[in-house]
Amino acid sequence: MKNSLICILGGGESGVGAAYLAKKKGLNVFVSDKSKIQEKYKTVLCQNDIAWEEGKHTEKDILNAGTIVKSPGIPDTAPIVIEAAKRKIRVISEVEFAGAFTNAKKICVTGSNGKTTTTTMIYEILKRAGLNVQAGGNIGKSFAKLVADTTPDVFVLEISSFQLDGMFSFKSDVAVLTNITPDHLDRYDNDIQKYVASKFRIIRNQGEDDALIYSADDELTNKFFPHSDAKMRKYSFSITKPVDQGACLEGEKIIININKQKEELMTIHNLALQGRHNLYNSMAASVAARIFDVRKTIIKESLTELDKIEHRLESILNIHGIEFINDSKATNVNSTWYALESMKKPVIWIAGGVDKGNDYTTMKTLVRQKVKAIVCLGVDNSNIHNAFAGDVDTIVDASSMKEAAQLAYKLGKMGDVVLLSPACASFDLFDNFEDRGNQFKIEVREL
Repeated sequence: MKNSLICILGGGESGVGAAYLAKKKGLNVFVSDKSKIQEKYKTVLCQNDIAWEEGKHTEKDILNAGTIVKSPGIPDTAPIVIEAAKRKIRVISEVEFAGAFTNAKKICVTGSNGKTTTTTMIYEILKRAGLNVQAGGNIGKSFAKLVADTTPDVFVLEISSFQLDGMFSFKSDVAVLTNITPDHLDRYDNDIQKYVASKFRIIRNQGEDDALIYSADDELTNKFFPHSDAKMRKYSFSITKPVDQGACLEGEKIIININKQKEELMTIHNLALQGRHNLYNSMAASVAARIFDVRKTIIKESLTELDKIEHRLESILNIHGIEFINDSKATNVNSTWYALESMKKPVIWIAGGVDKGNDYTTMKTLVRQKVKAIVCLGVDNSNIHNAFAGDVDTIVDASSMKEAAQLAYKLGKMGDVVLLSPACASFDLFDNFEDRGNQFKIEVREL
């Protein structure tokens, strides 16, 4: 019977997680990936007796489904997705699918930058507070895999705009919107309003008992805030002004104000993760934790002791006085801007990859001030050359991570820092940003 079949498009972490959950719930499921499926995911599919195909999309099988669960990397413009829409087959995201199988509370974090760090912070704080909590989504394990294998009281989920686009009935109990800056515009017809609308799907279905945490300092968030539909409790965070409910600064002290209870949390100098971007992330995480009644002493302890996040300004090695930092998670201009801003030494900057319609204008002054050389790592580096030819004397090209690391090392001298912060997506040369960051760490250790 047609409606009994669940078809999963994409055989990666998201797709295989959804298939695993579907199978565990006794549903008829089929996985289709137009590319090759990694061996570790094939193993999961075979061990659980899940039908799959790779290297093609067999239309007669896929379009026989009652529901299609689309992995986030597959655009709505893919021919098989367009054909499914024509036939009025329901196409949803893995997060939407998995959400139907759990009653746990969900803290959902989205934004152009800071998602991973903020998600990790919230998870670590809640775990330290003794809550039964799991973290995943766009980082670590897929939400579906977590739903299949665990029964926590709270999920902390990083959710990308691509995942949000396929969410309809799903609801965040606490939504965190870190910021909105131009990113992935190639998937949104180069229309910033479409991208913003995608991010605001994080508050879809929220009611008076739910909460939204957002940046009062973020221009696009505040410009496009859908006030008419905003029924949830609203908490903001700011480093420039006081807020009624949320987090702000008084001098160098972080102040939390929840339900009109104003309290000093800690000074900014005690944060384990420094930099303006991490101050914002810490504020958002603190407000989320206080909404769950976590004591401020536990929040302070967590933010003081939190280890570095992998691939986010991760210090690797110091070789002959040259520091190497892995910021592979920086896949857009704004994220790299924050990374460069936090550098205190002359920078050899490794940048490049798949340009998603990047506008480098906002970076030019910072690059002139901080960067002594650029190593371009990507298939097409013309945009970076054109953007910074008048700002940096030395711009060279590398076609592999090994070559990039070696060039950067040769260009550096004692007291410099080599910063991998690409400002671009990774999939021209790498599987994902984790693969890019891991290869960087391998090559640096080989120097």
